[in-house]
Amino acid sequence: MKIKFSQDASATMLERMPVIIKASEEAACLDVADAIARLIIDKQKNNQTVVLGLATGVTPIKIYQELVRKHREEGLSFRNVVTFNLDEYYPQSKTSKLSYHYFMHYHLFDQIDIPAENINIPDGELDSDKMADYCKFYEEKIDAYGGIDIQILGIGRTGHIGFNEPGSREESLTRLVKLHPITIMDATREFIREDLVPRRAITMGIKTISKARKVYLLAWGEKKAPIIKQAIEGPVSEENPATFLQLHPNVSVLIDPDAAVELTRIKTPWVVSVVDWDIDIAKSAVIWLGQKLKKPILKLTEDDYRKNGLGDLLGFAGDSQKLNVRIFNSLQHTITGWPGGKPNSDDTHRPERANPARKRVVIFSPHPDDDVISMGGTFRKLVKQGHDVHVAYQVSGNIAVFDDDARKYAEFIKDISGALDIAAGEFSRIHDELVEAINSKGESSKDTKLMRSVKGFIRKGEASAGARFIGLKDENIHFLNLPFYETGEARKNGLGQEDIDIIKKLLTAVKPHQIFAAGDLRDPHGTHKVCFDAILMALEELKQEAWIKDCWLWMYRGAWHEWETDEIEMAIPLSPVDLMYKRKAIFKHQSQKDTPVFPGNDPREFWQRAEDRNRQTAQYFDQLGLTEYEAIEAFVRYHY
Repeated sequence: MKIKFSQDASATMLERMPVIIKASEEAACLDVADAIARLIIDKQKNNQTVVLGLATGVTPIKIYQELVRKHREEGLSFRNVVTFNLDEYYPQSKTSKLSYHYFMHYHLFDQIDIPAENINIPDGELDSDKMADYCKFYEEKIDAYGGIDIQILGIGRTGHIGFNEPGSREESLTRLVKLHPITIMDATREFIREDLVPRRAITMGIKTISKARKVYLLAWGEKKAPIIKQAIEGPVSEENPATFLQLHPNVSVLIDPDAAVELTRIKTPWVVSVVDWDIDIAKSAVIWLGQKLKKPILKLTEDDYRKNGLGDLLGFAGDSQKLNVRIFNSLQHTITGWPGGKPNSDDTHRPERANPARKRVVIFSPHPDDDVISMGGTFRKLVKQGHDVHVAYQVSGNIAVFDDDARKYAEFIKDISGALDIAAGEFSRIHDELVEAINSKGESSKDTKLMRSVKGFIRKGEASAGARFIGLKDENIHFLNLPFYETGEARKNGLGQEDIDIIKKLLTAVKPHQIFAAGDLRDPHGTHKVCFDAILMALEELKQEAWIKDCWLWMYRGAWHEWETDEIEMAIPLSPVDLMYKRKAIFKHQSQKDTPVFPGNDPREFWQRAEDRNRQTAQYFDQLGLTEYEAIEAFVRYHY
């Protein structure tokens, strides 16, 4: 939903740092890269040095890409630039692909003309008994250059800037620190296994960062939205180190629209500003009021509206009861037990079309279990109601399988081949090669091609079992194995035309009336967004096809988050029996059972998360005065 609000100063009254919401991550990164380039050029005129404080991770990559482009295409020189990196894991080899030393050289330093002696990155190879002196030297070197001109920062889910975790003090300087468990968990995305993530790091301190003359705090994506709200609107506190930036005289927060969704001026603008009301914003406000007061919508009074800062909404709506009925009806119209449309019915107020009665449907599942975790009940209804349903697993999911599971299956094949005397020697060779790969892996995060294949087959078998349990035919189960994913490690390649062509081929063959896809952009792996982008790119390249005009795209959310009540456009009620079928379908994914490789920050199993989320959605509807259901799966339509 796009919020509209007036631009008076009150809109940002709760924001304690200047916030710029850019149209995209790319637009924000171009702005920062331009500011850096201008400073470099200005200082070059006076033969002066520019000192940059640099960050690593996904957040600043597009800044570095633009600086490299400016160097190659516009002649921007970095001969007068000195850099100091924020942090480095400890201990960490400089040659490791997971080190920040490698990251910076790969993404920036090896592609520009910066002198090697001007590059400063904390030394993760240093002996611990030399660490105190080294950190003091790092501080003194920054000061010797006159301090940092521009400091680039990302923000972690703990609120850490650099590796200044909760509890960091305002006067802290460069030092060795312990990493927060959430930070370690998030780093598993790169290191594959949590036990491979270093437990310590060297980081500039809060005071070190605060001495920079200009600071840019950057954040992209919905998963950063909660911590961004806390950092910007919350009080200064050691529990959220990013809040210390509120005390900086020259800080700019650049975020994209997804990272801004929790800000008060975006989520509940009526709390801080005069709103340009329309029916969509009115719906959000009425639902917010009902949830705040824990009252059914039809019981909200004019007094409720006035006492909670919504008196001007009554001016827009004219009458509280008419508004209540209108919003109640709009919510009620999202509820349907017919996700493919109800045949031979008036679909004026239904979320899906009645015709054609039997639809061709493609369910895209980024990972091999997202389909049943996110929409297992809806999946089953579509099949039972006679639609031609196809499921397409976009990536193999092989990195999310433990080595022990791969070895277990290899031993099974070796034993059964020996028992049946079927090519026993060849299977033994494969088994031995796999065991050797596991034993020699050490702290490497990369799987061999054979290991990836075995793990991929495990997930393929589980996904097929889950889809068959739902009732799908084998010929309607598709494994796309998009190439961007197949690196053998957590860091993936960018989308390529080959990925898009694979999706186009499937869509052209099926010509669906409905597409279901993961719109869960808080997925900690980032794979969901890449997979969703691949679908959008494929649809864009197919837009001249006649069937596209009749194809609707519905987005579901995954294991990490659910749609807000006011966003939901199709709500599929689930009975206790539906929920049990969904649970059993999830159980088919045994490699993800109990403790998966990538659990995120939630200790519950995936089936528990899914059921709790679906029940919570039903409770929200119930509390607002709608029919009480056991659970609800929710969808939002994407207009492409």
